[in-house]
Amino acid sequence: MKPKVIVMTGYGINSEMETEFVFNEAGAEAESVHINDLIDGHKKLSDYQIMVFPGGFSYGDDTGSGNAYANKIKGNLWEDILKFIESDKLVAGICNGCQIVANLGLVPGFDGQYGKREIALRHNASARFQCRWVNLKAESEKCVWTRGIDMLHMPVAHGEGNFYAKDDVLDKLEAGDQVAFKYVKADGSPADGEFPVNPNGAARDIAGLCDPSGKVFVMMPHPERAPNFYNLDNWALLKEKAKREGLAVPEETPNMQVFRNAVSYFSQ
Repeated sequence: MKPKVIVMTGYGINSEMETEFVFNEAGAEAESVHINDLIDGHKKLSDYQIMVFPGGFSYGDDTGSGNAYANKIKGNLWEDILKFIESDKLVAGICNGCQIVANLGLVPGFDGQYGKREIALRHNASARFQCRWVNLKAESEKCVWTRGIDMLHMPVAHGEGNFYAKDDVLDKLEAGDQVAFKYVKADGSPADGEFPVNPNGAARDIAGLCDPSGKVFVMMPHPERAPNFYNLDNWALLKEKAKREGLAVPEETPNMQVFRNAVSYFSQ
């Protein structure tokens, strides 16, 4: 059976259609569900295997990115979320979803302490909304979502993606293999905080994290916005290079591996 994916929506969340698309392409059965349908009992979280919080501007980011949406979850669905995680299922947050999951304290989740907020996504160091393309390098061996991935190329679109944590938390994240992605230069070398390679000033160039189990995952860039070769910003150049080298042009980008990893987790 195909794993069922619940794509959370409502109150300014967007990118749900793109997120549904990539999961369906990866072999899952994805469905966008308004948060109120879970709260009112019209939908049950227990019917799904993967839960995703997509990008957007929930509540207009008026009280801080992802904060109001996280509070709505905390006040109405918290026990269901904890049961979901404890049931060997997967959770992801992308962009605004990353902010929501971080505000819920589902990452870093040290020692199973879900609900404890130890990280934050601050305003970009540039004090500007950043919409540009970035390169990412997978760092974690334990993260379910990044298995088999080396480097990815995808867009960012956020005003509050500046990952921050105290040094002891950062050290613990790196020691525990919980840093899923880092911003890097095109050749794979470290960004070292350099703008625009690191587009927001994130501490230690961190672009994505997971919990200690590797099943709860967050990232600020948008892999769901560049699943097809022709979505890439440099597709024309890549197509010409492939033509000159006699190579076939791929249909999809390596970004799809993020979603294929999640789906394959339930068919191992």
